[in-house]
Amino acid sequence: MENTGMSTLLRAAIALALLPAAPAFADGDTATNPDETLVRLDRVNVFGSRHEVAKTAGSAHYLDEATLRKFNYRDVNRVLRQVPGVYLVEEEGFGLRPNIGIRGSGTDRNNRITVMEDGVLIAPAPYAAPAAYYFPTMARMHAVEVKKGAASVQAGPRTTGGALNLLSTPVPTETSGEFDLALGENGTLLSHGWIGSMGERFGGLVEGVRQETHGFKRIDGGGDAGYELNDFVAKLRWTSAPDAARYQQLDLKLGRNTQDSNETYLGLTEDDFAADPNRRYAASRLDNIQTRHQLFELRHLIELSDRVDLTTVAYRTEFQRNWYKLNDVQGVSIARILDDPTTYASQYAWLTGATSPANALRLRNNNRGYYAQGLQSVLGVDFDTGAARHDLEFGLRLHRDQEDRYQDDDRYQMVAGELVRTTDGAPGTQENRVGDAEALSLYVQDTIEWGNWILTPGVRYERIDLTRTNYSTATGLRDVVLSTVETQVDEVIPGLGATYLLSDDVTLFASVHRGFNPPGPASGSESEKSVNAEFGLRYGRDALSAELVGFVNDYSNLVGTCTASTGGNCNIGDQFDGGEARISGLEASLAYDFGGNGPLSIPVSLAYTYTNAEFRNSFSSDFEEWGDVASGDQLPYLPEHLLHVEAGLQGERWRVGVAANYLDAMRTVAGRGAIPAGEGTDSAVVWDLSAGYRVNERLELYGRVENLADETYVVARRPAGLRPGQPRATVLGLRYQF
Repeated sequence: MENTGMSTLLRAAIALALLPAAPAFADGDTATNPDETLVRLDRVNVFGSRHEVAKTAGSAHYLDEATLRKFNYRDVNRVLRQVPGVYLVEEEGFGLRPNIGIRGSGTDRNNRITVMEDGVLIAPAPYAAPAAYYFPTMARMHAVEVKKGAASVQAGPRTTGGALNLLSTPVPTETSGEFDLALGENGTLLSHGWIGSMGERFGGLVEGVRQETHGFKRIDGGGDAGYELNDFVAKLRWTSAPDAARYQQLDLKLGRNTQDSNETYLGLTEDDFAADPNRRYAASRLDNIQTRHQLFELRHLIELSDRVDLTTVAYRTEFQRNWYKLNDVQGVSIARILDDPTTYASQYAWLTGATSPANALRLRNNNRGYYAQGLQSVLGVDFDTGAARHDLEFGLRLHRDQEDRYQDDDRYQMVAGELVRTTDGAPGTQENRVGDAEALSLYVQDTIEWGNWILTPGVRYERIDLTRTNYSTATGLRDVVLSTVETQVDEVIPGLGATYLLSDDVTLFASVHRGFNPPGPASGSESEKSVNAEFGLRYGRDALSAELVGFVNDYSNLVGTCTASTGGNCNIGDQFDGGEARISGLEASLAYDFGGNGPLSIPVSLAYTYTNAEFRNSFSSDFEEWGDVASGDQLPYLPEHLLHVEAGLQGERWRVGVAANYLDAMRTVAGRGAIPAGEGTDSAVVWDLSAGYRVNERLELYGRVENLADETYVVARRPAGLRPGQPRATVLGLRYQF
């Protein structure tokens, strides 16, 4: 850590510690949490509270503010390792572009699950191009919800694995705020702050995040391997008068996120990884992605009667990105070069700095623009039929989104370790196409409480119109349309969940539902379909809670999608049918506080996932991760075992916690038996340590060490070559609340 950073942190800590003490708002206090009545009204969110999770007819997890603050992670990968049944493939070590799957759904850019922020689809084009490179900033999240099984039918459109909903900082019920500043090695700065207030009828919140680092990788010949991120959100709230006949609430949310990241798809060969896993080749020095995300959201809640309420959200997001990065060398993909540097010895030498012929290295302007807009509404009706109580929901979503690819290639020569541009490509001459999607989504779900039973039947309908327009790349203009391909998808997605309250402490639950993933524009594949079932048990009493779930996802048609992040070597956007597959597994979680109600809290917890994922037919595919498949082969990028164990000690003013993650080795290519050399990732145990000390009621000093043992391990072999997990990283910070 730089000395100037340490002195700045120390001066700030001393200044804040000398401020007069004032009542603090502890985690979970109503001063920083929204009123529970408003949470119940806002049906657009998946749960909204921990209480709702216990009633869910399926496996569900709610990570509240107190849970998130134990380690104060800024990487969503580390946050989600606490949840069983969630699979993660790391990429750059910071969690900026996570690859998340649920119950074996697939982990490429989250394109097989439904991702939301505050209950609204957040991918730049969730129907036309769900694998786009945007993910909400973890620092400004107040809670995280994960919903699996039949419960995911409510969220849609992708119901195979489940739904991930990130809940942003709420408007507080009283004037309050927070400032969080942390510094670490490699010029790392992590800062986050917000201030908000709510009067009798008007309130709001402003929030900002600034993150920057030089990165932990070292580029041959020098260069910055880090990133800069700025994220700003503003919220305004109006509520009806206390004596109004019908309670109403109107929320306006505006957001802007920018990122400048010197990140690459270029990994390392086996030998180079063994010598220095944090090395980057000279050919990646110019690789850079710049993004801009804007969010507009207007939300209205009205209580039409004591038993009828309506939540409506109008939203629009705009996302612009350009990832300028090395694509190939003399027409040979960078993935192929790193897989076989002997055959492609000349190309490998040019990657590492040897002088090349002119135009040998091709860098691509992956310039793309996206928008998504829509209106979604949920009507809730409570009523009774005899001894049964019903909570009936009618949901509607009208949605439109678009992906606009307008890309070109530049050619370079490597000259003694320096890249020299030799040809400047004209915009639109490499890729010139637009993908559009229009969707109508409807769902009906009834939560029926009858004696010890909670039944949740539901059905979802998706009608999706997809269009891809291909323009001529001869000139890059949009005056010549080469082709227009239109596709229509109609799908009915039923689901049924059942919960039985065996006692005050024990709950049994089961669910079955249709898994569905729509195809992309101009796809030659059918929709991905499966029948998914689960059966589980929950236990909760005093300081002990536990859950055990078995699940089966039986695919009638598994679909693979070609993206640059899977390694390319195919036409980006093409989809491939994988036929029948079955993914089954076991999820277990356990939490207990040995301190009970004593002065010292000693919480321990674990989350374990076992997965068996195999193809049920034989075929040959151009999708590189599959290749030649025989029935019984295991699916790639799905570990058999995952384990998260956490333990802590907490006194009145201090806390310390340690977490261990066991990451099982994964196949990177379909197969069976022992994983062949060059076709898998490493198994690893990664330790994290966190500690904090509350100086007074306002100020806490904290520290965090990620990868405490400095474990070196391969997290992926995609997009190209071997990629390392983040090495040991230490940050020291302070959090000031008022």
